[in-house]
Amino acid sequence: MLDIKIYDHLSKKFNESVELSEDKKCIFIKNAQKWNEIASFLYGNKDLKFDYLMCLSGYDLGDSTEFGVAYNFYSTTRKHYIEIKVEVDLETEIPSVAEIWRTADWHEREAYDLFGIKFSNHPDLKRILLPEDWDGHPLRKEYKTPEYYNGMPIPKDKSYWE
Repeated sequence: MLDIKIYDHLSKKFNESVELSEDKKCIFIKNAQKWNEIASFLYGNKDLKFDYLMCLSGYDLGDSTEFGVAYNFYSTTRKHYIEIKVEVDLETEIPSVAEIWRTADWHEREAYDLFGIKFSNHPDLKRILLPEDWDGHPLRKEYKTPEYYNGMPIPKDKSYWE
């Protein structure tokens, strides 16, 4: 469960740009362009001090035209946790937080590679898991695995991998 005091800090400063989820387990950023400013506040505010970006995960909202990124933060000094979600359409870029939390660099590249989510001002936004010439983004719900890649067949039965 989310510590409501954390939300209070954010809503006092960013009022209409943040929204508490109905189940109170995360905070949604309603204006993606404010994300970098909000992220800087999460990191630098003396009462919050979220110095550890634990994870950043992309997700498809179902029709491969809207996507989200879930950020999981922890404060090693204040001992509290928060999940922040930013949801955007395919054309909207989410401001990169790689300058605030260096680990975001690779996490953002993974979300870009597998979902096609773009991060503005990222220091090196390019594929990280798939080759540069790979067609599409495999974790999108509408993605269809190609039959071949550079003349090599792509196996459809992956049960032997499990």
